Amino acid sequence: MSHHPLFLAAQKSMRRGDYDDALRSINDLLDEQRNSKIYALLAKILLKKGMNADAAEILEVAAAEDPDRCEEFSEQAMKIWFDLNNHDRALGVARPLITKAQKNADLAFIIASSFLMRKEKDSVRLFLPILAESKDTKHNSLAVLLLSNMPEDSRDRQTIKTLLKKFPKSIVLIQAYMIGCREVNDFAAMAQYQPVLDRLIKDMDPRLLATESPFYNLHWLADESINKLIGHDQKVVTPQLTAARRSKHHRWSEKIRVGYLSSDFWVPHATMKLVRGVLESHDRDRFDVTLFCYTDENRLDPVAVREKWGRIVNIRELTNEQAAKTIREHDIDILVEMKGHTRQSRATILNNKPAPIHVAWLGYPGSTVNVDLDYVIGDRFVLPDHAKPHYWEKFCRLPDSYQPNDVIYRPRPTLITRREAGLPDDKFVFASFNATRKISLQTIDLWIRILKATPDSIIWMMCVSEESHLNMEKKLRAAGIGSERIIFTPRVSYETHLARIELADLGLDTYPVNGHTTTSEQLWAGLPVLTLKGTHFASRVSESLLNAIGLPETVADNEAEYFRLAVELYNDRERLSGYSRRLKENRLMKPLFDHERFCRHLERGYEMMVERAKMGMEPDHIDVPALPERTQPFLNTQTFASSAEKSQQNAAELPLLAIPAELSRQAKRASA
Repeated sequence: MSHHPLFLAAQKSMRRGDYDDALRSINDLLDEQRNSKIYALLAKILLKKGMNADAAEILEVAAAEDPDRCEEFSEQAMKIWFDLNNHDRALGVARPLITKAQKNADLAFIIASSFLMRKEKDSVRLFLPILAESKDTKHNSLAVLLLSNMPEDSRDRQTIKTLLKKFPKSIVLIQAYMIGCREVNDFAAMAQYQPVLDRLIKDMDPRLLATESPFYNLHWLADESINKLIGHDQKVVTPQLTAARRSKHHRWSEKIRVGYLSSDFWVPHATMKLVRGVLESHDRDRFDVTLFCYTDENRLDPVAVREKWGRIVNIRELTNEQAAKTIREHDIDILVEMKGHTRQSRATILNNKPAPIHVAWLGYPGSTVNVDLDYVIGDRFVLPDHAKPHYWEKFCRLPDSYQPNDVIYRPRPTLITRREAGLPDDKFVFASFNATRKISLQTIDLWIRILKATPDSIIWMMCVSEESHLNMEKKLRAAGIGSERIIFTPRVSYETHLARIELADLGLDTYPVNGHTTTSEQLWAGLPVLTLKGTHFASRVSESLLNAIGLPETVADNEAEYFRLAVELYNDRERLSGYSRRLKENRLMKPLFDHERFCRHLERGYEMMVERAKMGMEPDHIDVPALPERTQPFLNTQTFASSAEKSQQNAAELPLLAIPAELSRQAKRASA
């Protein structure tokens, strides 16, 4: 075939630049025979004539015609389609090249870019290593775009580490690397790079302020005057936008229409463990409640459960603009945003003027940047007066605590033994059930000092990652803490978790991000929690909760006092037992777990916001007056017992009967 006169004529015409004559020869040849070589030559001629799409189609035909050269022709066709910005056609011929692309950065770049254009990056994250290792910076940049933004992902962390070796001064990569290091407690790397971040903050480097994540910034920088500036773009929420929303015509009614916006409306989520009782306790004669829900459909609870929370409006498939329009159609007076800068947030729906009053609550412990908000709900501990200049929002402070706690559906702690949990009977147990990313260098160093000063103690930590487990143990052992004094426990069902808490002697809180739901769970179980007085919202949460349940004695003013209190309580078991008894006595008396009292305070806060808005007044700081303290438990013993049965019936995870077996398995894993 390659010696056929017409084939040779086509080649000759092409060499002298007479592409039309070459095309005529090929067309005549195709009347006689067809094969991949003829198609390949035809594609070259078409490319010379600028007929690139036609050339790519012919190459696809050649690939189907010749299995031996399928990969070669597919690669040529894919590159042409990619250059033509036809990403669907490029991917249509990419299948035979997937294996080769894992070792070829140019091919990986085309395939990954095409998938990214279709917003399907998860399909091509297998190309991360080759793109990160490439010498081509555009390949490296694509690797960054393919990151999952999930610091627990080991592939992400390795990619960032590879890129950081090539670009050691990149602020974006240093930030991303540190987020991953905190996630798996790589304390050595944290110690190496934290001074870099500290210098950038000291200089108020605009690059750091612009690219840092507000959520992860809270984990290492407890300075709310700077937290407020992280990621802030003054062009996003302008005074004109806010004024236009507030002045927009609105139809008020006798009832206050409250809308809650979140993706966390499913029973096992930490937010619902807190807020469920409040949603069910709203006074329906005075408040109309709607949940604007974008919860993953795979996590939705039965309708019979959800309908008690309020009217459910699904906005999961709507754009932000469509969601805002839907909210407006419901004439919502107050829209409560419950995610802030946390994962899966769609807080920017509020930048489309969905309601006359916008409120942030519960989801994010700080000022929400670049979102059109009027108020943030807090209390006098998490939002003290001196913090007011450091928030974009005005304060709505509740009198007890900003955190609600559902008591009806919260399982009752059940008695189990230390042996069942793999704990020694004769040791003092310090416990931490917080997410390990909250264990900062400052925190772990403080814990090491405490362990060294309390030789008959162990530390019991929840640890869900094998990397965290190894890094934590490495750090503690290097400081002289023997392995026998370190006991790790995995994440377990909610019921099992509440059951095991009482086995500890003292909870050690983290800094600068405290336990939030975790702290209230420990207090519910009667475990005193030692915390450090903080300097931003996230580091003041435990102080708020401890005051709301009547145990302010375990709030330390500084590190020295935190250390002193830990050692004192280790040595004074009677005093510690007294604290535990007080927690159990106060559980049904003090405000922390009184969700009905909380709901009445929250509703009064909403009324005060609406009163100002109706009078045409701009939002201002609000302090909600407190109801009288209770003189009797808010649940009697009989109700408490029946609600315990109800909580078990509604439990979404393991039944209480499974606790001993689960803890037994967990103990075996820990000892192994």
